[in-house]
Amino acid sequence: MADNFRSKAVTQGVQRSPNRAMLRAVGFTDQDFTKPIVGIANGYSTITPCNIGLNDLAKRAETGIKDAGAMPQMFGTITVSDGISMGTEGMKYSLVSREVIADAIETACNGQSMDGVLAVGGCDKNMPGAMIAIARMNIPAIFVYGGTIKPGRHNGCDLTVVSAFEAVGQYSAGKIDETELTAVEEKACPGAGSCGGMYTANTMSSAFEAMGMSLPYSSTMAAEDAEKADSAEKSAAVLVEAIRQQRLPREILTRKAFENAIAVIMAVGGSTNSVLHLLAIAHAAGVELSMDDFETIRGRVPVLCDLKPSGRYVTLDLHRVGGIPLVMKMLLAHDILHGDALTITGETIAEVLANVPEEPPAGQDVIRPWHNPMYAQGHLAILKGNLATEGAVAKITGVKKPQITGPARVFESEEACLDAILASKIKAGDVIVVRYEGPKGGPGMREMLAPTSAIIGAGLGDSVGLITDGRFSGGTYGLVVGHVAPEAAVGGAIALVKEGDTITIDAPARSLNLHVSDAELEERRQQWQPPKHRYTRGVLAKYAKLVSSSSVGAVTDLGLG
Repeated sequence: MADNFRSKAVTQGVQRSPNRAMLRAVGFTDQDFTKPIVGIANGYSTITPCNIGLNDLAKRAETGIKDAGAMPQMFGTITVSDGISMGTEGMKYSLVSREVIADAIETACNGQSMDGVLAVGGCDKNMPGAMIAIARMNIPAIFVYGGTIKPGRHNGCDLTVVSAFEAVGQYSAGKIDETELTAVEEKACPGAGSCGGMYTANTMSSAFEAMGMSLPYSSTMAAEDAEKADSAEKSAAVLVEAIRQQRLPREILTRKAFENAIAVIMAVGGSTNSVLHLLAIAHAAGVELSMDDFETIRGRVPVLCDLKPSGRYVTLDLHRVGGIPLVMKMLLAHDILHGDALTITGETIAEVLANVPEEPPAGQDVIRPWHNPMYAQGHLAILKGNLATEGAVAKITGVKKPQITGPARVFESEEACLDAILASKIKAGDVIVVRYEGPKGGPGMREMLAPTSAIIGAGLGDSVGLITDGRFSGGTYGLVVGHVAPEAAVGGAIALVKEGDTITIDAPARSLNLHVSDAELEERRQQWQPPKHRYTRGVLAKYAKLVSSSSVGAVTDLGLG
């Protein structure tokens, strides 16, 4: 295709008149039939502010594809708003939607013999879902991020969606009144864009830029700023050139690219969900990656950025002082990044960063200098022990007391846990256990933002631990451990914990242990009975049957061939 730039569809028979007739109906003319067909996977919806601006970006990309000499074909993908579904039964569909999105993009692109795809996404699961499909199909592709939301303002402080969740906890604890709660709610999300801190969406956009699958600086732009639409159009032109050169995703999504992404995630203080998503993308790309790799890289990468949820600034502040390229150049200068990794532009990472300074600008403290980081090592730790033999994920920075030993307070669902917190039944020193919320057990591995925000709001963030086989929002912080595997639904040790058992979370030692003898655990295991499936039909039932452990990314095609 580099020589004749002919459409895959043309070479497979679409030049015949019945096929041409269908394409004429959607706007093709005689001169268009030999042009490459480029899909635009458009995640636009009015369900969430993350995606409400995506259609404008998709249209700019459409223009860019035409101007570059190819033919765009736009199609839609779904979304679930985590922020809206949080704390409800609907949240069970969030991680499931990642697989639905991946399957939908693969189906549309391969079903129509597309020569490349430009994916436009904003909400948490549009992003890894699109990249999983891109890795599977291995046709030229680029990702266009919808952009971050601008922060809300109240009483001189920046607000994000997490501010609203924490305000609920403060209200329940009697720390603020209803007027203040309403004010925070009204001002937290002022317009279009993904949640403004270094939460999951901004973490994954940063990772994709680090991997070379998005254009430089594009991962931290504001959704409503003109540069975001300009970047979408430029992305389209870059993609068409990648089709000409047959620059394929698996040439970019290499082991080195994943290591670069993990390093950047550690440096910016990104979401725990990135572990789950990068494992799934690596599986789709055929790249060996494990939870242990995150721990290895964590040990040599400092946290350089002071970003929410545990820091002070929002992602737009990071953009204004240099964005992800500046963070990457600092890592490259200290031999952390693989500078020879390829990007979608055809340049290497080192070439892309050639003119980027190696030090952050003076007069700001969003990005700290290398010699004075926020933390000397990365914040996402992999904990193991008899409660998590396959591993669990914890944020360990920004926590005053990274170790806790206390009595287990056991809950069989997120709702039961939240009710106990709001009723002031959780006390300092408790270790909360929320189980049967894993990939199979939930099913869908719900995020625990409501309980963790309520803990923070109640003033217990530094004195209570929480472990779960579910997930956490990118906005969560505190002594919390998620992705506990094996999960309760398959008989993992978390299913065997009893109320009052002693549990130790030791973040510095990267351990998670239940203080019960092996003999006692084995006796409990023999008595344990798997729970009945909560869903017997529909997408959740199918997902529960197919989904793998979170320790390998909670993918649905493991072992299929």
